[in-house]
Amino acid sequence: MSEKVRNMFADIADDYDRVNTILSFGIHHIWRDRAVSLSGAKLGDRVLDCATGTGDLALEFKEVVGDEGYVLGTDFCAEMIEHAPAKAKENNLVVDFEVADAMDLPYEDDIFDISSIAFGIRNVDDPVQALKEMSRVVVSGGKVVVLEFGQPKGLLKYPYELYSQYIMPTLGGWISGNREAYTYLPRTSAEFPAGNDFVALMEKAGSFSSHSFEKLTGGIAYIYVGTVK
Repeated sequence: MSEKVRNMFADIADDYDRVNTILSFGIHHIWRDRAVSLSGAKLGDRVLDCATGTGDLALEFKEVVGDEGYVLGTDFCAEMIEHAPAKAKENNLVVDFEVADAMDLPYEDDIFDISSIAFGIRNVDDPVQALKEMSRVVVSGGKVVVLEFGQPKGLLKYPYELYSQYIMPTLGGWISGNREAYTYLPRTSAEFPAGNDFVALMEKAGSFSSHSFEKLTGGIAYIYVGTVK
């Protein structure tokens, strides 16, 4: 992982949730709900959430898998993950959190039913390697779920570009005190492969027997689901 990216997330960790909710108008919670739904998660499942940040997606999974299930949230940035245990406690949920790199997961093969990553795979140095690792720790027939930004087309294209290139850096920078971070985040979203281009990365990983994706909010975000071989 790039040390620069790690330091950037560490710097904005305290304001991350507040800025995300403001900039996305709260829609990111709906997207996470949909990702959990498409994962097929059920009571008793074991879930690994990579790049968990402050734990939002991990908590969503825990609500579904229940006390019989297990959820582990990991992130490469210790400062981000420091906020997650308190959120779990506030929601009366038991979730474990650890610092770990999605490209080199310190877990055995075939021990989770689902692995996930939300808005994080574009920040790893090698997305294909991360997909391989996320599938390695999942049982055959289990799911790897990726929620990531895309590039909307049609009527949304130009308003979204205006918003992401100018309003997000200004507003995010003003709230967090780090304009560079909120310039980096929309820029990487605009550059990262989306739709069929991301599916090509999944195919390159060679870990999936099938895959599918769903476009969200006109292509502002996508959910990708791969079934592990």
